[in-house]
Amino acid sequence: MWQLFRSSLILITLVSLLSPAMARELDEGIEYKRLKSPVPVQTPGKVEVVEMFWYGCPHCFHLEPDIKAWLDRKPDNVEFIRIPAVFRPVWELHAKVYYTAEFLGVMDKIHEPFFHALQVKKQIITTPRAVRDFFVKHGVDGKEFDGVFNSFAVDAKIRRAKELSRRYELSGVPTLIVNGQYVTDGPMAGGRKGMMEVLDYLIKKSSK
Repeated sequence: MWQLFRSSLILITLVSLLSPAMARELDEGIEYKRLKSPVPVQTPGKVEVVEMFWYGCPHCFHLEPDIKAWLDRKPDNVEFIRIPAVFRPVWELHAKVYYTAEFLGVMDKIHEPFFHALQVKKQIITTPRAVRDFFVKHGVDGKEFDGVFNSFAVDAKIRRAKELSRRYELSGVPTLIVNGQYVTDGPMAGGRKGMMEVLDYLIKKSSK
């Protein structure tokens, strides 16, 4: 009896030690796909993880806490990059929000509050004037905003985001891309939790 109990205890312990990604089979073409043409990474020597998102996407908003929790435990050999997807004019406007905040060094004042404004407060922010008002309301000098929002640097980032939205073969957002080769999203992975499991799996796969 003790031997049976001891064997059961060992089995339970081993199962509990398995990571979520190891607890199920992950298959290329089902939980993730391989890009037909790999995209060169921006950070050679590290495993690059890219999140393609849109501020107007509720699924992207709800993934944010999962991403933040993952960032606290991500391996040291992993570089994380956010890129706003660009498919339509309003997506491009919201991408300019992200890059303007990045260049001004005010991401902490803008990124989460802008998500919250659109997804929780249901504010309609679809014009450059409304974007400017939002930045000013959150402590950004209007003249500094004007100098960056329509700058060549932001426009160059937008062009790159458009190109990557195409090259990553996006069918929607949020989408995670690992090392410019592997792609997963909610429908493939089975939701937000599944996306993070697949992400961990692909990082291990790419680290070998």
